[in-house]
Amino acid sequence: MARNLGCFNLPVVDVARARAFFGRLGFSFDAVFCDQNTACMRVNRQTMVVLHARSRFAGYAATPICDPGQARETVVAFSASTRQDVDVCVDGALAGGATVLREPEDLGFMYSRSFCDLDGHAWEVVWMDGSRISAG
Repeated sequence: MARNLGCFNLPVVDVARARAFFGRLGFSFDAVFCDQNTACMRVNRQTMVVLHARSRFAGYAATPICDPGQARETVVAFSASTRQDVDVCVDGALAGGATVLREPEDLGFMYSRSFCDLDGHAWEVVWMDGSRISAG
């Protein structure tokens, strides 16, 4: 059976604020699955990130919701088409109130930058040129 990560769920303090933040970074939203407590953000044709009000997310979680500003459960990574696209996205996030998670990493064949969004969730934007990976 082929597997696909179709939906990634995150709790946010303010859905409208989170939707505006990610909208400024170029993400679109599926209106069918959006309401005042949920914003369904399209990453690509198969993958969505669903931003839930913390109270709604609590209904999905079997344990208390962690504070992403205090503990890191995951770093959500997505690809960019070019190195410049990495910079444009992360610079836009920082201009919108995000904070730097780590310093940029440049391995020649791969370039990445990371940030924490307005709710403290960690994101990494990665460009990679597989043809530049040296054998061995």
